[in-house]
Amino acid sequence: MLELTVDCLWPLVGFSEMKISDGVLVFLLFSLFAAMAASAMEVAAEDLGVSLAGTRQKHKHSGFSQAECPGACQFRCSKTAYKKPCLFFCQQCCYKCKCVPPGTYAHKEACPCYNNWKTKRGGPKCP
Repeated sequence: MLELTVDCLWPLVGFSEMKISDGVLVFLLFSLFAAMAASAMEVAAEDLGVSLAGTRQKHKHSGFSQAECPGACQFRCSKTAYKKPCLFFCQQCCYKCKCVPPGTYAHKEACPCYNNWKTKRGGPKCP
């Protein structure tokens, strides 16, 4: 078993000698490596002009251009059994409101225009 001895690292604690076992040493080295790798990824992303926070986000829901509406509606309608009408009305609502609620259902309060647009009968226009 490999043991490292470190003299007087923590004089306030009262240790004159501290021994580090193999497992602790491997854990510390792994933690250090992980921290360095994460830091290197952030620096590389900044150099490329990419935000890592934006890549972790699953779905943005407002400020869409017309080109982004089909993709947002594809996600919104991905779990419905009525894909064709869902996509049709979702895209109409997205073009008008520039917004699609997050998730595959509900959360319409995130897009007031999307939530408040009603059919002639008073039902919700947007899926």
